Amino acid sequence: MSDLLGVVQREFVYLRYYFEIQFRQIFWYWVLGMAIGSLVSVFAKKPIHALFGKMASARRGLWGIVPAALLGIASPLCMYGTVPIAASFRRQGVPQDWLAAFMMASVLLNPQLIVYSAALGANVLCVRLISCFVCGCGAGLLVRLFCREKEFFNFGGFEPRADRDTHPRPLVRYLFSFWRNVKITGPYFLLGLFLSALFQRYVPPETMTALFGGNKAWGVLMAATVGVPLYACGGGTIPLLQAWLSDGMSLGSAAAFMITGPATKITNLGALKIAMGWKRFLAYLAFVMVYSFALGVLIDRFV
Repeated sequence: MSDLLGVVQREFVYLRYYFEIQFRQIFWYWVLGMAIGSLVSVFAKKPIHALFGKMASARRGLWGIVPAALLGIASPLCMYGTVPIAASFRRQGVPQDWLAAFMMASVLLNPQLIVYSAALGANVLCVRLISCFVCGCGAGLLVRLFCREKEFFNFGGFEPRADRDTHPRPLVRYLFSFWRNVKITGPYFLLGLFLSALFQRYVPPETMTALFGGNKAWGVLMAATVGVPLYACGGGTIPLLQAWLSDGMSLGSAAAFMITGPATKITNLGALKIAMGWKRFLAYLAFVMVYSFALGVLIDRFV
């Protein structure tokens, strides 16, 4: 019994060591991400969406996809908040290819997640920014090519959600928003650190290299596949990605994981399924998987 207790204590010390190392490395990125995300949500959310609404009268045509994708990345809303906004834009006459670019980019990235991703290094951050922007533009282009004469989205059941940031004092609105971010992302952040500690302790680095870095195409496919069930919160996956990259995960595999994860997160899928219907929803999933795989293979080949 004493031997078993000694083993448990020793393993606890190891896990705590790995947990604390990553906590110190990532904690301030997490705090900064919530601080910036709350600033955007409280003070810049309405101007961003108002700017997108005004684009309807700009007659930019195909090129409107580009600013639409950029505004999607800048939007701090979750997908259940983005879809009602997109529905209101459509009623204002915004083209649906712009909406597709906006929504796709919004699914994949937001200001808070950009700051979190900085913990992974400049190369990974640049790859994430560019690949999410290109994915948004690609979604918009496909909708323009294949659904120009018919509606791609069905926004009939969506109405704008009530704004929770309504307190008359700006500082109080900001603090409320920051605390909501802590409650939402905190458990996933801690869970990600714990899972990362488990991987570092019990999964040999050569196993991760063989899985995600040896055969590049296979590693990309595995990362794209793993991203589907494992992704629950952007902040929670940062510790895992940091550990995997240090253990030999290729940059292309990381890029594939960062696309399929948020694009297939269960809360995002629920909103998108309602707005698209089954056929277009399945086309969306196929696009995400094909794009993530092609992206990962190209990055490993040329970057």
